[in-house]
Amino acid sequence: MPRFVTQRSLYEVRERPSKSYSWIAFLIANISVEIPYQILLGILVWAAWYFPVFGNDQSSERQGLMLLFCIQFFIFASTFAHMIIAALPDAETAGNIATLLFSMTLTFNGILQTPDALPGFWIFMYRVSPLTYLIAGWASTGLAGKPINCAENELAQFNPPPDQTCGQYLADYLSGGAIGQLQNPEASSSCRYCPLSSSDQFLASVDISYDNRWRDFGIGWAYVVFNIAAAVLLYYIFRVRHWSPANLAKGPAILAERSATVCRRIFTRHAEPTPKGKEDVSHRVY
Repeated sequence: MPRFVTQRSLYEVRERPSKSYSWIAFLIANISVEIPYQILLGILVWAAWYFPVFGNDQSSERQGLMLLFCIQFFIFASTFAHMIIAALPDAETAGNIATLLFSMTLTFNGILQTPDALPGFWIFMYRVSPLTYLIAGWASTGLAGKPINCAENELAQFNPPPDQTCGQYLADYLSGGAIGQLQNPEASSSCRYCPLSSSDQFLASVDISYDNRWRDFGIGWAYVVFNIAAAVLLYYIFRVRHWSPANLAKGPAILAERSATVCRRIFTRHAEPTPKGKEDVSHRVY
């Protein structure tokens, strides 16, 4: 952010008055130049984090998808920072706002607090938080389908009735679809019951499914595109357009018109005027 503020100041006092290049070119260049560095950083973080945590026995699809999620996260963080700083005067203010917004996305991503436990008003934060889909993709790709072995303090321990083993006592419960596992069915005391048997059961409790891994990856790129579009729009509103009192009343119409103009400039090729005398070349004889 501090580097962007410095470059923006140079552009606004030097290049923009001289019309060397447009403000759109300045913004897109500042955003795109960061992407190769973020890709390299994502690869390094993936190599240092993935194998010590998940090992090297997972399928190539899972390994590759986790790499893509890491790269996506750093590109998202870069574009998110550009969106925040694009219209703000200094890096300190932008840093405080970015910290607040990131804290909110982290709080409402569905892991620290499950979606069912969120108050009705705040459930929208769970749905719009980008970390909801990023962490869901990480967790489902890295943990789905893993067997669960409970630690000693996670076991439910109890004694069965006299003249019954643990397996006999829990037979009806286990055959009725219990999701846990009984570790010592032959014992007649100190039954050891683990409440879960698969990581999929835990992931389902926080509304995460392995089937949605590629959907979550695609939604993550939608947030990257939104960050870039918002950075361009905010810079135009606060740093390019000079709003006069007369224009404030018709601001939405002006904004829509200017947005259409910007889109045409971005996506259409500039056509030079036809030189005089060459207006009609359809009947020219060579």
